[in-house]
Amino acid sequence: MRTVILDGHTLNPGDLSWAELEKHGEVVVYPRTAPGEVAARLRDADAALTNKVPVTAATIAACPKLKYIGVTATGYNMIDMDAARRAKITVTTVPGYGTESVAQTVFALLLEITHQAGHHARRVAEGAWTSCPDFSFVDFPLLELSGLTMGIVGFGEIGQAVGRIAHAFQMNVIYHTRTARPFSVFPAKRVERAELFRKSDVVSLHCPLTPETKNLVSWPLLQTMKPSAILINTARGALINETDLARALRENVIAWAGLDVLSAEPPPADNPMLTAPHCFILPHVGWAAVAARHRLMTETLANFTAWREGRPRNVIA
Repeated sequence: MRTVILDGHTLNPGDLSWAELEKHGEVVVYPRTAPGEVAARLRDADAALTNKVPVTAATIAACPKLKYIGVTATGYNMIDMDAARRAKITVTTVPGYGTESVAQTVFALLLEITHQAGHHARRVAEGAWTSCPDFSFVDFPLLELSGLTMGIVGFGEIGQAVGRIAHAFQMNVIYHTRTARPFSVFPAKRVERAELFRKSDVVSLHCPLTPETKNLVSWPLLQTMKPSAILINTARGALINETDLARALRENVIAWAGLDVLSAEPPPADNPMLTAPHCFILPHVGWAAVAARHRLMTETLANFTAWREGRPRNVIA
């Protein structure tokens, strides 16, 4: 059994262990793999693990020994699933490992926007408080979350976790989802998408990226939002038309954006969001808390072991 890990640095930069995987045979770990290197590296592999490195139909055709692909993430858009099915390759993912970490990232962005902690800390370091005649130094409007409306687009595990935290901040929670999801932990109201964007003070995106949701947030929808609204995206960058969002921020159509994802990662230097005003951008770190990566490693290894034992779990049909 030969297992090749295409981008091991993503999940395990050195603080976790592949030892459990090594019990099943030879393991080859590449920290990173360029698209043009994938087929050659998988040519003699029985199994592959990948986080973001694409496994295309051409790669699958060139690797007849390949029988298993473990995605070390929840999304699997980097795998050509039609080709994998034709080749009878089992593909697994790891759902739910980053729920709390991503929800926490939503509020890291939101609290930075509303309370400007980083800005005020920098101003203190620059001496602004020392030279202030008052005991309290504030040079940026601060916003209170209590009483504001949080609109959540997509109400799966992460969306509901965000809702629970929003409720703890005494925010009013509304959500939009294609499927009804029962809940009883906190009050929330299901609304149509147009109503959500129109009424929300904060919109947080948690829907999957599909042909229907690509560029979901574009100029027409942005124009319906409150001029004081805050848009948070920790889901997928391509849910947003970035040219339109940058324009909306420049023209004060909405007030702020907080992003952990962009349409291309790493972004090219000309990505319009990099120079947009009133925008906080994190480098896709919402999933990467130590505890979340431990869960991801544990579940990745459990998926592999279950497949080896003939009882595959978390399989993409």
